[in-house]
Amino acid sequence: MLEDIQLIYMNVRILRFWALLYDKNVKRYICLTLSIFHVLTQIFYMCTTNEGITGIIRNSYMLVLWINTVLRAYLLLFDQQSYIQLISDLRSSYYELERMDDPYIGYLLAKVNRQGQLMARGNLFFGLLTCIGFGLYPLSSSDRVLPFGSKIPGVNEYDTPYYEIWFVFHMLITPMGCCMYIPYTSLCVAFIMFGIVMCQALQHRLRYLKHRLLNPQQLALEIIECIIYHQRIIDYIQTINKLTTYIFLVEFLAFGALLCALLFMLMFVDSSAHIAIVSAYINMILAQILALYWYANELREQNLAIAVAAYETEWFTYDVKVRKNIQFMILRAQRPASVLLGNIRPITLELFQNLLNTTYTFFTVLKRIYG
Repeated sequence: MLEDIQLIYMNVRILRFWALLYDKNVKRYICLTLSIFHVLTQIFYMCTTNEGITGIIRNSYMLVLWINTVLRAYLLLFDQQSYIQLISDLRSSYYELERMDDPYIGYLLAKVNRQGQLMARGNLFFGLLTCIGFGLYPLSSSDRVLPFGSKIPGVNEYDTPYYEIWFVFHMLITPMGCCMYIPYTSLCVAFIMFGIVMCQALQHRLRYLKHRLLNPQQLALEIIECIIYHQRIIDYIQTINKLTTYIFLVEFLAFGALLCALLFMLMFVDSSAHIAIVSAYINMILAQILALYWYANELREQNLAIAVAAYETEWFTYDVKVRKNIQFMILRAQRPASVLLGNIRPITLELFQNLLNTTYTFFTVLKRIYG
């Protein structure tokens, strides 16, 4: 169905395998039941643990990841028809652009397919590294440690055979959680990437107007079609916001705190293996956030560039009615449609920089207090 659109194909295929999109079968209930059970055991562990600061930070990181995983799965199921409709809209727009048979548009589609596929594979690779880190951390410890801090009331998870059973359970559930968590992020970023292509296609169409020999009536119709397509882009971005804005806000707050805590944790670990594993955790956070913020920022910039492209049409030489339509288009494009964080602030690289600055500030404060 989506084999030609490699931008989203891998992510949709994985989510469909777990019955979180399109299909409805027992795998959906297995992965959700096991994930929720695992989160509950983690919460119980965090409420009863006597571990030191490094153990608390590490297990807090795991708990946030798993809560985020369950939350994403719930959002996919709760708004499944909206996600399916968005995928359908993307597919229709993709084939519409492909039918234009324009070399530049073809180049844009090939490029975004290549980038989307690379991003999906890269995110899964980082997820694999993190899964390996989860498994290696207990093996690098001198005491019995589980990949995730979790506990069942009345059971000592460190006694044989409970420890071995619990360890195997953790290692089996980790790839499943990874395949629920990462494809969702990659799919959301892919939606944004295609929005960038739509903006670039509209800019190309506007800039090409002055090279086409159109009579006044044809020109007026072409401008109206460009305005309609611009509104489609705005509606497309608003749909993305409706589905993702609050989960992005939760991630922003949670990952900012976790990044600070993991940096603080590096002060306490005393082996190169633990340092490498904690560094892998930090890299996963940065990779997930940077991809989203990079393309969300680019989408905003490309929306602004639509105003420039409309101005370059030599609009001042057209009829009054056409000039007014182009002016309205320029005014609207100067208020760029953007992916929002909690419907409050556009997601940009400036916001990413602010997150890193704030995280490092809190880290230095904690470091000074500890010292």
